[in-house]
Amino acid sequence: MLKEKMLAALNEQINAEQYSSLLYLSMSAYLNDIGLPGFANWMYVQYQEELSHANKFFNYVVERGGKVELKAIKQMPTSWEGVIDIYEATLEHERLVTNLINNLVDVAIEERDHAAQSFLRWFVDEQVEEEANVTEILDTLKLINGQGNGIFMLDREMRTRTFVDSTTAV
Repeated sequence: MLKEKMLAALNEQINAEQYSSLLYLSMSAYLNDIGLPGFANWMYVQYQEELSHANKFFNYVVERGGKVELKAIKQMPTSWEGVIDIYEATLEHERLVTNLINNLVDVAIEERDHAAQSFLRWFVDEQVEEEANVTEILDTLKLINGQGNGIFMLDREMRTRTFVDSTTAV
């Protein structure tokens, strides 16, 4: 059974992951609108990934006998100043999520919830990967100044990303 403080923190994280998924869906729509379907695909896959994270938290709370309490999700942005701006916002958002996950680990340690600590380890590792992937894309975008032939080549590469639900492997 989850302690009250851990349950409240996990419910907040479910909401944060749902917000993340919709943020990336909004970014996908924007990228489609500006004619970058490959980048839109990358963000759509990111949307699917974040939704799977929300579901993983949801299922964990249920499995531990907790009550899931879904809340309204705040409005996310719908426009940016281009592809570099989107990936800067993405990196900033992923750093925020990393802090949220780290805070969850802190609560699990404080509450002496060893099961939650074990569960959260996967998310700690996932966030390292998320930040590294976005940083690599952002660095490449900055090298090509987000334009010219380079942006079209990178857009083509982004089309190849597919969703694999890595949450089910653990």
